[in-house]
Formats: sequence, structure tokens, C-alpha cells
Amino acid sequence: MKKVIAIAALAISGFAAKAQVASTATQTVNLNLSNAIELTFTGSTTATGAAVNLAFNTVNDYANGVSSANQELKVRSNKKFGVTVKTNNANFSYTGTTTPAPVMPVAGVLDLRVPANATGGTIATPFSATAYADLGATAQNLLTNCNNGGNQTFSIQYNATPGFAYPAGTYTVDVVYTATQL
Repeated sequence: MKKVIAIAALAISGFAAKAQVASTATQTVNLNLSNAIELTFTGSTTATGAAVNLAFNTVNDYANGVSSANQELKVRSNKKFGVTVKTNNANFSYTGTTTPAPVMPVAGVLDLRVPANATGGTIATPFSATAYADLGATAQNLLTNCNNGGNQTFSIQYNATPGFAYPAGTYTVDVVYTATQL
């Protein structure tokens, strides 16, 4: 009878002694991130916004100025950033029938304000959310110390007051916004 118990014990211990055999492999994954920044107009989802047309139809428009609708821009950046603004020329280009072509300066005529700022940054002086400030061909800080993120938006609004010194025609200038990582 002892032999039967020993065989049963041996069979049970042999079953418990079977261990699972495993093997592991390891692989390193590196994320090689570069600094990245993008500035676009939300209306066009590109770096080129739609043309802003300010129509001067009455003497009150000439005297008091005409304002645009809000224009929204979006910055996507993996680092804090700032935004500057300038015009591509100190004067408007003229298309019309007057010869010689009149020269209208941007400064003193075209102004900008920042009615909405969801960048986490600060609106730089002389710009503000409520008052317009002159634009010109020299870059000026518009927003400073903005937070990184994928949906940092702000809105701008233009106001033009040419007065009565210029003849009818189309006066054009490009406004250039530049977002730069800090």
C-alpha cells in the first residue's frame, strides 16, 4: 500500500513542478519632437485670410471711420509664443483713375484692436481689447507670453479713417502677423 501512495504523491508533485516557460523582449521607442508653430486664420484655415473690404459710402464713414468684422486667428505651438503685427508697406497701394496716384500712409489711417484673446497671453501696448492703435510697416508686439497649445485663438478688428484728402479708388495694404516661439 505504501507504493501506491508514493506513486500518487510523485504524480501530484510532478504535475505541480511543471512551470510555464516565458521569454521577454524589450524595445525602446523615442519620440523625437521638434519645436513647431503654426498661425492660421480660422475662417480660411490657412495662413492667408479672406480680404477685408471696408466700404466708405457716406460722409460719416469718411469722418468717423469704418470698422471690420472680427477676424479670428489660431496659433498651434508646443512652446510659449508671442505675436507681432505690421503692414507690408508704409503706404497703401492705389488702384483708380487719379493721376498721379495719391499716396495714403498706413499710419494714422489704419488701426487695429484685439477684442478677444484666448491665448493666455497679454495684449501688448499700445493695442487693447477696447481701443484701436495705429498700424505701420515696423513690427509691433501684439500678444506676449502666450501659452502653448493646439487651439490658442485671438480676434482682431480693423478700423480705417482716411478723412477727406483722398480721391475715390481702392487703397490696399497687407497686414502681416508673425507668431514666434519664446
